[in-house]
Amino acid sequence: MEYGFLEGRPMWLVYSALFVIVFVRTQVTYWIGRGVDAGVRRTRYAARLGGRLERAQRLINRFGPPAITVSYATWGVQTAAHLAAGAMRMHFPRYLMAMLPGCALWAAIYSLGGMAVLVVWWNAFLSSPALATIVSLVVAAAVVTLVVVRRRRGAVRAVSAGDDGASGDPVST
Repeated sequence: MEYGFLEGRPMWLVYSALFVIVFVRTQVTYWIGRGVDAGVRRTRYAARLGGRLERAQRLINRFGPPAITVSYATWGVQTAAHLAAGAMRMHFPRYLMAMLPGCALWAAIYSLGGMAVLVVWWNAFLSSPALATIVSLVVAAAVVTLVVVRRRRGAVRAVSAGDDGASGDPVST
């Protein structure tokens, strides 16, 4: 994607413009999905899908929001995720709450040079697939390690903060 009209503009303007672009794009995709669902429900196949369709809708409402947010950091999955969310009738407020941080993430990736990093990696992959894969694995391991260490520290702090010697059970007298 080329956003030449944003070149040389202040960072806040670039970020805001990209946020609005992705917001509108994903809203349109979601509502197209809702239209597809409405069309499918008017066909003879709707009765055949019946319970399976309802079960799929419950699952997407329960587990779909994190997938919507994460989809903004992917290539090739984002549009399908939003179309599926609409077609599976994800509750709009839940979808919106998952979509907003995703839009912020996407705008940050594009405005802060995330695409440049991906282009550099892709060029490295074309030159040396093994080296690019090893670098990717090392970066992924570092991220996983960082997340695990932070979670453990948080768990240790929570245990330390809650460990005041009292069991928390009411004492009967």
